[in-house]
Amino acid sequence: MPKYLSLLAALAAATAVLTDSGALAGPLSDAAAKAEKQSTSGDAAGARETLRQAVSDFSQTLPFAIGKAVFVTGEPAGYAMYEPKGDAVFKAGEALVSYVEPVGLTWKEASAKGKLETRFTVDFDILNPKGEVLASQKAFGDFTFRGYLRNQEIYSTLTIDVTGAPSGDYVLRFRFNDVNSGKSASIDQPFKIAAP
Repeated sequence: MPKYLSLLAALAAATAVLTDSGALAGPLSDAAAKAEKQSTSGDAAGARETLRQAVSDFSQTLPFAIGKAVFVTGEPAGYAMYEPKGDAVFKAGEALVSYVEPVGLTWKEASAKGKLETRFTVDFDILNPKGEVLASQKAFGDFTFRGYLRNQEIYSTLTIDVTGAPSGDYVLRFRFNDVNSGKSASIDQPFKIAAP
């Protein structure tokens, strides 16, 4: 329920800003106003669905990008349900586990009637501080999501084994490739392997 209220409040604030600035109302502000009316009349499920559909539609206008990338202590339990690693320093032989949220994925009709589908692959590079590529792998990860809505709560957990790498500073670069649009987005995560 708090997540719903915060989304409703954000959309309502956007409506107020657009109205105050004299700008024309757009789909998100229209949806926020409709959801407010539904909520006031006791239709919480309808208000939630209105907001979800509006965000789903709006997401198709966003450029493909990485919204968040953090090192985590282990496998997340779900979207935004992770424990961030305190720092980016790893012991020799410790795996790098990253939680990454792509934004602006392109969806298309799936083969199953009524469903939508998005797919992305992930490449990685490990670079030294000079920017030289030390290790690389294309299509390291391959993810497909299918459902009845363009879900925005999509993440990937990526684990990289750097066993045998000497101590020092490095950069882990992930390149996400949106298969449906052909667009790519990259994110760098600097890290350090501690001396033994």
